[in-house]
Amino acid sequence: MLPRRKTVFVLLAAAIVAADLLWNQFSMIRPRVYQLWQWTAPQVGFPVNNLSSEKYLSSIENATGAFEVAPDRPIFLNRTVSISPQSYASAGFDSDVLGTTTPEAQEKKWIEVDISKQHLYAHEGDKVVFDFPVSTGKWAPTPEGEFRIWIKLRYHRMIGGSKDLGTFYDLPNVPYVMYFYQGYGFHGAYWHNNFGQPMSHGCVNISIPDSRKLFEWAGPTMGLDETQVKPTPDNPGTRVVVHS
Repeated sequence: MLPRRKTVFVLLAAAIVAADLLWNQFSMIRPRVYQLWQWTAPQVGFPVNNLSSEKYLSSIENATGAFEVAPDRPIFLNRTVSISPQSYASAGFDSDVLGTTTPEAQEKKWIEVDISKQHLYAHEGDKVVFDFPVSTGKWAPTPEGEFRIWIKLRYHRMIGGSKDLGTFYDLPNVPYVMYFYQGYGFHGAYWHNNFGQPMSHGCVNISIPDSRKLFEWAGPTMGLDETQVKPTPDNPGTRVVVHS
């Protein structure tokens, strides 16, 4: 039989090893815990996604859409993103696209997002003018229904998720942002290239080239020297339909 001190030491060491193993295992499933909570909580009346919070909505309302000079390094799922968003600082607009449509012509436009196919379709009346793959909600659901784009921002900093659960993100200079329901919107994504698969916290992620095309096509139209615009009766926001 081991002496009392050795027994205590062995038990303590075993407990430390077990705790370390359990923590490592929990670290692996923490994002899934967050994902399950984000998906199920709204079903029982607890909207936990910060995209619906008053604080986040206020940040959108007060955003200028201007490019953030020398921002912190972007973070996605608690990891620093190696690709810098600086390369999008000079992203311009096509003058032959912006400001050339009437309210009547804008009303014929609508955007369809098919979550089951992870695909977006841009319609003009009954004609699809272009389409491309997207990434909708993985860590939290993308809301389904019929909406309208309520603000467009050339750039916006997006912060959310949970550091403790491994899903934190802090992404400066997210380009070509169009919010259609609370803090849920369309935007370019420079931190992944996995379009066609769910990857977001609820927004609709789009490749940079495709997000620019959609941004320039959809209403409200934005002037070449503008970085933020909200719809008006003469410059309406494009209708958005999201479904499974």
